[in-house]
Amino acid sequence: MSYRRGRNVEKPQNTKATFMRLLNYVFELRIYFVVAILLSFIANALQLLGPYFTGKTIDLLDVSAVQFSQILDLIYILIGVYVLSASLLYILNTLMIHVTQKIVVKMRKQLFDKFMDLPAKYFDNHQIGDMISRISYDIDTINTSLSSDIIQFFGSIVTIVGALIMMIIISPILLSVFVITLPLSFKTTEFLAKKTRPLFKVRSQKLGDLNGYVEETISGIKTIKAYSQEDTMKATFQAKNADASEAYYKADYYGSVMGPSIGLVNNISLALISFLGSVLYLFSKITIGNISSFILYSRRFAGPITEGANIIAELQSTLAAAERVFRVLDEPLESDAVDVIEAKSAIAGEVVFDNVTFGYSKDNPVLHNINMQIKPGSVVAIVGPTGAGKTTLVNLLMRFYHPDEGRILIDQQDIAKLPYKAVRQYYSMVLQDTWLFYGSILDNIKYGNEAATFEQVQEVVEKVHLKHFVENSKDGYETLISDDGVNLSKGQKQLMTIARAMLQDNPMIILDEATSNVDTMTEKRIQEAMLQLTKNKTSFIIAHRLSTIVNADLILVVKDGRIIEIGQHDQLLAKQGFYYRLFMAQFQ
Repeated sequence: MSYRRGRNVEKPQNTKATFMRLLNYVFELRIYFVVAILLSFIANALQLLGPYFTGKTIDLLDVSAVQFSQILDLIYILIGVYVLSASLLYILNTLMIHVTQKIVVKMRKQLFDKFMDLPAKYFDNHQIGDMISRISYDIDTINTSLSSDIIQFFGSIVTIVGALIMMIIISPILLSVFVITLPLSFKTTEFLAKKTRPLFKVRSQKLGDLNGYVEETISGIKTIKAYSQEDTMKATFQAKNADASEAYYKADYYGSVMGPSIGLVNNISLALISFLGSVLYLFSKITIGNISSFILYSRRFAGPITEGANIIAELQSTLAAAERVFRVLDEPLESDAVDVIEAKSAIAGEVVFDNVTFGYSKDNPVLHNINMQIKPGSVVAIVGPTGAGKTTLVNLLMRFYHPDEGRILIDQQDIAKLPYKAVRQYYSMVLQDTWLFYGSILDNIKYGNEAATFEQVQEVVEKVHLKHFVENSKDGYETLISDDGVNLSKGQKQLMTIARAMLQDNPMIILDEATSNVDTMTEKRIQEAMLQLTKNKTSFIIAHRLSTIVNADLILVVKDGRIIEIGQHDQLLAKQGFYYRLFMAQFQ
């Protein structure tokens, strides 16, 4: 008999609803599960024959004329029963691996698809680590339970009922021992389970803190070294490591008590059965073989019962994991308006903000009464201090969020009534935080425009001055980029995302600090390419380097969520207002 410990047990908030919903996945493969349950029933029933034949064999030895031929026959039967049972269990395990993987693949696909369809605000309010945990650890927990606990549960029923019947047949008097030991076993299991569950939960939290700290430290290792803070980080890690170690010790200490404690109760039961069986044997009320069979059945009977609390605890943990997964699946999708209208396929690029107010929370507006009208083909620069609301304007333009008040129009179309995908297809976008995926240079540049020809790719690569880099790479355009482009410089990554945006050839462009990660010489070359990129296209440029937007058709100066100045570069300098101070500060 095995004793399980070590898994964090978290109770679900709505056990019944979660269980029924999880069963829906099982019902889709119910034929497989019915076969699995039948195999489990038969395999466990066959194992129950073992103690019976063992007792018969011992009784044949306890006679004056030993019949070795009969003993050999019983041994052959016993071996055959165990071989057949083991074969059925092997088939059962193979079947359950196949079935549970089907369920896991479906759940992971549903969860990943859901992440792809959730609105941007969901990702602003949830940690990436938590999302990864749901698609990996939580689903793995479900997989483990479905593949073992459910089938073990049905097998345990057969074992308990079968062993109980056989013990009643052998000796109802010996069965009375369980009146004492069984409640003691239940109480011991219940007490230790209540004691260990919160400890395992604390252990999991401390481990999560430790892992999060390690991830944070490694990701910022260059900054840590630059500020010579290695010793400080080591000291903090040591403290967190000690906390995690202490939590592990407490959880594992009480968890390790479970096995010996239940073993002690079972051994007491065994001693009482042996004593009472010996008394009955002296009065010829039972045979030695029946005592042996009863002891073996008592072990099989007690095992699933004492293990039952652990199975239930693991099922609780599984339901809690399933609930976390279902909580994501139940999140509202990014949806279009009820009165959605068809978006224009071709637009000039006029953009109007009509008295727009917005806040990420209702009681804390970030933008206040924004009004502006952008002519088609204009290059609009948005400048201002950190936290002024520049990126929030972009979020509204892309319809990642909706204004709390007012409207945003594109060519007289209220974007709140347009399909959100249609709105985003109006734009090409280059962000400050570049994103590249594992694949070739060609695949990364063509991302978003798979229909682009190789000649078109070569053209944009030359415009952003990447031709020399690509041609000198190991495999040219087929050179693989590792995860998130860690084998490229920041400037190279930014140039590739700019080339990607140019290749999309959408009517409007958003550049969010697009030249922030390149040197001055590369920046000047990119400016030349940007002139071609933004020609006859409405373009929004967020920039801290004000030297990059001096030729913009319109500059919006944003401060504290309001547009405080608007005009061209020379006009704003002449006013000697806030823009003038920002611009001059870069040269002081």
